[in-house]
Parts: sequence; structure tokens; C-alpha cells
Amino acid sequence: MIKFILNNQTIETALPTGTTVLDFVRYRKNLKGTKIGCREGDCGACTVLVGELHDGRVKYRSQTSCLMPLANAAGKHIVTVEGVNPADGELTPVQSALVDESGTQCGFCTVGFVMSLTGFCLDDAPKSKAAAVSAIDGNICRCTGYKSIERAAARLCDTGEMEGEEEKRRRGEEEILKRAIETGIVPAYFAAIKERLASIGAESSNRASAVDNPKSEIRNPKSFVSGGTDLYVQRPEEMAEMAAENLFDRADLRLIEEAGEMVEVGAAVVVTDLMESDVFQRIFPDLYRHLKLVSSTPIRNMATLAGNFVNASPIGDMTAWFLALDAEIELVDADDSARALALRDFYRGYKQLAKKPEEYIRKISFRKDFTHFNFEKVCKRTYLDIASVNSAIGLKVAGNTIERAHAAVGGVFATPLYLRKTSEFLRGREITEEIVSEAAEILQTEIAPISDVRGTAEYKRLLARQLFTAHFAELFGV
Repeated sequence: MIKFILNNQTIETALPTGTTVLDFVRYRKNLKGTKIGCREGDCGACTVLVGELHDGRVKYRSQTSCLMPLANAAGKHIVTVEGVNPADGELTPVQSALVDESGTQCGFCTVGFVMSLTGFCLDDAPKSKAAAVSAIDGNICRCTGYKSIERAAARLCDTGEMEGEEEKRRRGEEEILKRAIETGIVPAYFAAIKERLASIGAESSNRASAVDNPKSEIRNPKSFVSGGTDLYVQRPEEMAEMAAENLFDRADLRLIEEAGEMVEVGAAVVVTDLMESDVFQRIFPDLYRHLKLVSSTPIRNMATLAGNFVNASPIGDMTAWFLALDAEIELVDADDSARALALRDFYRGYKQLAKKPEEYIRKISFRKDFTHFNFEKVCKRTYLDIASVNSAIGLKVAGNTIERAHAAVGGVFATPLYLRKTSEFLRGREITEEIVSEAAEILQTEIAPISDVRGTAEYKRLLARQLFTAHFAELFGV
């Protein structure tokens, strides 16, 4: 049984835990404001807000309901547009801004923009136009054009709705929610959500099993699902009835901790968790700029690190990132027996992993004593796109000499590729244009790109060279 709050209603359901939240709200609750678009997390028409108790407050994030299993709703507050609409039929400030700035035409995508911007008003991030526009980076409009929507987003920062935001952050998240209720951004019932979630939290479990899915046609207790952002794109019908153990909300898999010279990251940590982590912000000076290149805000709120690794896409952004940190993963089996494995040894061939079916990743760890790190990505559009080629590098440099080097590149091989020869060549070398050029030539011997929809093999070879060189230009001006 799954228990959660949908808008202002407490829900209990025995439906298969793999059912998507999108299908539940539309077909079981007849809430048709949430739209069916791409069913791949790209268009944002199905965006909802997901509120979760965190450090004594409810933290809301936008998510695409088409990729969200019901299991991941357990113990949370799911908000559709019906849950923010005023009872008197008037418009919220977010909706008014879109209307007044002519930010809607056919209206199909508008609900997704409304939900993303409402989430922006509820979070404690600085309220700037850039931040407002960033909040809707997962929403696509095919008829209106984006300038009117950007103007609407800017209005939420320029008007009284967001006045005194710095002061409110100092006073706490509850003041932000109080102000949002007072200005009509969300209804008054939001004030009681924290207590309601606390009361059902002990009754909710996100660990789905075959027992939780009595109607499941697939009896495979060795299956796991976490954020679902890849699985629900690749196998949507199968996932809806799958008897899988859900790992997304396990507390032991959501940690980011320092342990001496190491950083340990839980396998279910999502990309947004990294962006908001004090540890990662301190270690990676360009963290926001780099991670902003990874998908979109709703997907970053859902996509887990282990899911990115296990999906084994040759162009997985976070896989390239952690390969460049020479990360190690901890695999755990059904008997809770654990073993460590270097991430670079995890990939044996295309979609082939050094993992038993009953194993899952519990944590990722890496040394934090590198001195320089950079991530680069080229795709057909800047955001919300899959890379043609991506690349990352982690270096420990003393003076002008490279003591340790780990370089990775994606999109140029059957697997995410750790550049063993290139990394080895760089160690002990001084940073010069000649050394960088020679290393780029060695890189060419390690890659084997193919021509596909993201570019020809020749183009990808050029990109790999350029991105590798860009690391040194960005970090050292070489």
C-alpha cells in the first residue's frame, strides 16, 4: 500500500508501484491539467511539484510525472495544477504573469510552465531573472516563443511577490511558504502539509517488492529502480507492472559525506543534490556551470548517479564526470555482501557491466585532493539535450607539474571511456602546449567513434580533441 498526499487529499493505493504518477493523476483521479506529451521527460507538459520532508521542512522540487513511479510518491506531497488553482476561479500570480505577458497560445504546455515557476517561487534560491528562466529549462513551448515566457518569469522577481527574499531566507523556509500563501502563489492548505507528511511518513515505504505488486506479470525480485528517468523511457509498459525494489528514497543511499581524504556519495543521490551540496560546492568551484549542462531541472531532480552509471550510456554525463575523479563504486548483493570496484572497470562492452543481476550500487567514493577539475559537453542545443561528445578531467598539479591525471570522454566508444593511456602519459609532465597536443594525439588512439544521428565519426574525433584541449585552456590558459 502506498500512501501520499495528492494536492489536498490523502491517498492510499494498492496499484502496482511501477504505475507512473502521470497515469495515476489523469486516469485514476481525473486530474487532466497534467498533460501527456513526450513521455520521455523532455517536453515538461506533465510537470508536477513533489514536496518532501527534509530537515524539518517541506522542500518542493519540480519533476516530470511521466517518468515517476508511484513508489517514489510514497510519503510525499504531489501537487498538480489543480492543487494550486485558487478556489474562487481567479489566477495565481504565476498564471497572471503568463497571461499578462502573452506567454501562452494553444495552452498545452502552459501548465508545465506554471508548475515549474510555482516551484521556483517556493524554493530558497536567489530570485533573479536568470534563476527564474533556469527553473523552466525543462519546459518546451512549440508555438508561443520564449521571450514572452521569460518576461513572465522575470515579473515574478520584479514584483512584490518576491520582495524581501534575502530577509526571508535568513528567517527560514517557513517564511517563504507563508509569503507564498499570503500572495496566492499556493493555497492555504500548504501550511498544514508538513504535519500531514510527518503523520504518514512512518506508514509509507518506498521499498517495493513482488509482494507490493500482486498484479505484476513480471516476477523478478532482482530488479531495481531508482529515479526511473532512463528505464521509463526505454521500457515504459514493462516498468508499469514490474515487481522491482525501489531504491530512490532509501536514506542510506541519499548521503553526501566526507570521510578523511575521501568523499562518499549515496547511489540514489540526484544531480540537484550535488548542486546544493556544501561539500560539492566547496570542492568544485564551477559546479553550477558544469551541472547546468546536464539535462534539465526536473530531470536533475530525479536522475540518480547509480542510474546513470548502470544505464551504461556511452554519453552519460555523470559517468564521464566520476570517471575523471577515478571514482570507486560499492556493489551490494541480496545477502548484503559488498565489494568495491573501480568505476573504470565497471564497463565491459556496450551495455555490459561487471555486475551480477542481484547486485546494486550502494555508494560512490572518490579522493578529494585533486587541484583542478573541468567538464565539457557539446550537443545540438545547449540544455536539455544528449551530448554528441562530453569530456571531463581531474588533475592534481604541483607547481606546473601534473602529479595525478584522470581523463574521460563519452560518445566516442561503445562504453563511457576512461582514457587510460592519455591519463598515464600526463602524469609527471609539465603543462605546456606541446604536452597537451601530444596527449590529444594519444587520445585519438584510444577512441573509436561511430557515425550516428549526433554526428559523424570524424566530427566526434574532432570534438574529442577540442574538448580535451579546452580543459587545459579553461584551467591553465594553455
